[in-house]
Amino acid sequence: MYALITLAAGLVFGLGLAFSEMTNPTVVIGFLDILGDWNPSLIIVMASAIGVGVIGYAIKNKRVAPMVASKWQIPTLKHIDSKLIIGSGLFGIGWGLSGYCPGPGLTALTNNPNEGFYFIGALIVGSGLHFLQNKATQK
Repeated sequence: MYALITLAAGLVFGLGLAFSEMTNPTVVIGFLDILGDWNPSLIIVMASAIGVGVIGYAIKNKRVAPMVASKWQIPTLKHIDSKLIIGSGLFGIGWGLSGYCPGPGLTALTNNPNEGFYFIGALIVGSGLHFLQNKATQK
């Protein structure tokens, strides 16, 4: 059941990305370019995502446990540190330069393979470097 719900959620998420054109880097860069030729159309997508999150937390607060898992997996860190600032800055810079974040980047493997290959390759290398850095600091 867990796998089917995960698959369904992934499909709905992917269809939402495609339908809203968040898989199109030109649209995303147009949304992020608030001082240039700004395209505000993705505000509806962002507001919808916030609405879904609010509904999700409301459901979570009324239930002891999820329907198909033993416990809720909610982030526990509540402080802002240098890792959060640097990581979010790098994410934002990469998103602004390329027009891709991980979800739409995966879709680019099919609808724009040249860019998608470079983006996913960089994502894997960056994730690997982060993993190795964390492993080195834990010793």
